[in-house]
Amino acid sequence: KAPITGCLKNIINILWTFSAASDRVGVGCFVNSCGKCAACKAGQEQFCEKGTVIVFDSKDYDGTVTQGGYSQAIVVKDHFVLHIPDELSLANAAPLLCAGITTYNPLKQYNIGKDSRVAIIGLGGLGHIAVQFAAKMGADVTVFGHSESKREEAAKFGATGYEILKDTEDFQPLAGQFDFILNTVAVDLDLNNYMPLLKFNGVFCYVGIPSDEIHLNLFSIFGNQANLTASNVGGIAMTQEMLNFAAKNDVKPQIEMIGIDDVPTAYQNILDSKVHYRYVIDMSTLK
Repeated sequence: KAPITGCLKNIINILWTFSAASDRVGVGCFVNSCGKCAACKAGQEQFCEKGTVIVFDSKDYDGTVTQGGYSQAIVVKDHFVLHIPDELSLANAAPLLCAGITTYNPLKQYNIGKDSRVAIIGLGGLGHIAVQFAAKMGADVTVFGHSESKREEAAKFGATGYEILKDTEDFQPLAGQFDFILNTVAVDLDLNNYMPLLKFNGVFCYVGIPSDEIHLNLFSIFGNQANLTASNVGGIAMTQEMLNFAAKNDVKPQIEMIGIDDVPTAYQNILDSKVHYRYVIDMSTLK
């Protein structure tokens, strides 16, 4: 099976999709787990007690190191190979295998649906997919941005609201309005401003993880008994469910297709925040 496309995520994460005469399949974030522990048996292979084997730069149980999209071929156990529905192009499927499951998993975990009011922080590589998923699940979705530049695009992806939050005063009119807030940006946030925006028992969830420690005054969650958490990617069954949902509901990442020789420029664009919104590498350009 010949490689067709790979997704470049946060500079280094390349995932594979393949096409054969009768199969359209993809390989996602991990390629092995023990299959015997409680997490694996529950379909949560990402929490394998023996240690999940990541698709790239991870030591497999036999001692070999995975190369993921940096190799010209990949061998994966059938359990970790995902079916790509015909409604999804291989190029669109590639980012879903990473950014898609990263955002779909917490929305499902916290039962987001038609009665939910959701806020998505950031409209980047993760955020623009999260908005689509939440909207297609029936939620009322608001995007928290930092400028007017993405207001129209947020609406195109399904958001019904767009708020620019810079100063403490900007947060006050939104107090107690949201069931769920998903942070998709890896920047330091003042949680003491964000947590009061949640309803009683609301959830603030990180999928964009900042490098610095977070700080929280407990009084900011005392009045609404809000919950602060983070979400990993989903297991194999959840990833397949996500692909099926995306195909059925026309959830598509906005991508820029590039050749292998364009990677250095893409790298710099990522550093300069010029990606709009996901790069997908055409692996047929690999000589």
